[in-house]
Amino acid sequence: MRSFGPRTKLACAILLAGALGLPSLAAPQVKPEGRASELQRLIDCRKIADNTARLACFDAAAAAMDQAEAKGDIVVVNREQARKVRRQAFGFTLPSLSLFDRGEKPEELDNVAGVVAAARQNGAGKWVIRLEDGAIWTQVDSNELPTDPKVGDAVTIHKAALGSYMLILPHHHSFRAHREQ
Repeated sequence: MRSFGPRTKLACAILLAGALGLPSLAAPQVKPEGRASELQRLIDCRKIADNTARLACFDAAAAAMDQAEAKGDIVVVNREQARKVRRQAFGFTLPSLSLFDRGEKPEELDNVAGVVAAARQNGAGKWVIRLEDGAIWTQVDSNELPTDPKVGDAVTIHKAALGSYMLILPHHHSFRAHREQ
């Protein structure tokens, strides 16, 4: 009978855990953290029955929260700011953006519109398009465009099959693209 080493046993345990539906053993789960401690201290002040003590707690917690926000230890964003971040990140795979998904279900972005700020072909003959918002998209297919993209052209970028994106230029010319920046 053959003896298996510790690495093989660990691999088997992980596969077995996944097959049995034990995700915590199969793969590490990334969970968004709860509220910032500064916010939680402010919220906890509501539990204090004595008005004077509660007000003192609120004053101290609000001051600590203001100081933490000023130093950049915490960041406070409203729903519109969160939408803007999701829109700016369109094309990137960033699981940490889930921290902006609290409250109502975030809008599902299937496309974004932009304006060409610069367009050039790289050494491989692929188009590199920089939009006015700073996003840079690089062509990944071999479609040839009958006309070159120009500064000021309106573009739309759509989600396509299998996690890819289509960059659509005026006159319905398009190519598959990947977000670089």
